[in-house]
Amino acid sequence: MKKLLFSLLLTGYSAMTLAQESQTEYNFLRLPISAHAAALGGENITIIEDDPALMFSNPALAASVSDMTIGLSYMNYMKGANYMGASFTKAIKEKITVGGGIQYMNYGKMKEVDANNVQTGEFSASEIAVEGVFSYTLARNLVGGITAKFITSYLGSYNSMAVGVDLGLNYYDEDKELSISAVAKNLGGQVKAYKDDFGKMPLDVQVGMSKTLAALPVRVSLTLVDLTHYDYRFINHLNLGADILLSESIWIGGGYNFRKADEMKIGRGYEESTHGAGFSFGAGLNLERFKLNLAYGKYHAASNSILVNLAYTL
Repeated sequence: MKKLLFSLLLTGYSAMTLAQESQTEYNFLRLPISAHAAALGGENITIIEDDPALMFSNPALAASVSDMTIGLSYMNYMKGANYMGASFTKAIKEKITVGGGIQYMNYGKMKEVDANNVQTGEFSASEIAVEGVFSYTLARNLVGGITAKFITSYLGSYNSMAVGVDLGLNYYDEDKELSISAVAKNLGGQVKAYKDDFGKMPLDVQVGMSKTLAALPVRVSLTLVDLTHYDYRFINHLNLGADILLSESIWIGGGYNFRKADEMKIGRGYEESTHGAGFSFGAGLNLERFKLNLAYGKYHAASNSILVNLAYTL
């Protein structure tokens, strides 16, 4: 089992070094579905919590989720568009955790126009990913995880389908409260194109670290994203976050995503502004069986988004 998992991880990471172009298909998979990760800048693959939504960020983190836990997520992406998710995790024996999940984006109704810009009707658009997660404890402090996903997209009368895989590793030293992870997301490709041209998956290689400070109940996180895109400025790979652990059950936190701030600048010269893009914050209540996490972020220049997570252990 260990040899198989390591072989898959090695193959996936080797393939990543060949990809350097921007990806445009199924970009809803880039959005956070975990409110805790969203609060810490939108990208986090290292925080160790009993939170099923975190396995969407890193499949290895499923090992930290309680047996028989149901999770639900909702985000108002922008006007008329809604992003939702659901998950279930099951512990098998001591070293294995499996899970299932769904990510669903509904873009609402859009105008259909002809070549003269005359409206001829309306059409709807939506995308969905159905996922299966497997995590395995490789060593005392090391967990590996794999997510297999089937993705389909509907744009009016057009439809596309794809298959993908996420590969993740997490090293966690409980005594030092140090967590280090590496993830390759969305390996795979389209099996059915919208029309003639096959698009690419939103490939993303990430590495990250979280550390709880010795003298303060503060956990700081650093995540580097899109590491296969060498044309980015280094700062645009960086995602920073910190949460204050007020108790074993309550946290508040915030973060900053440099790439989001850079990409959503509006105006020129002295009038240029990010209008708050890049900043995020949130809070959570994590009881023994019930969890509620909330986060605010800006994922589109025209709107603000609130992400809500609910989880319950049966």
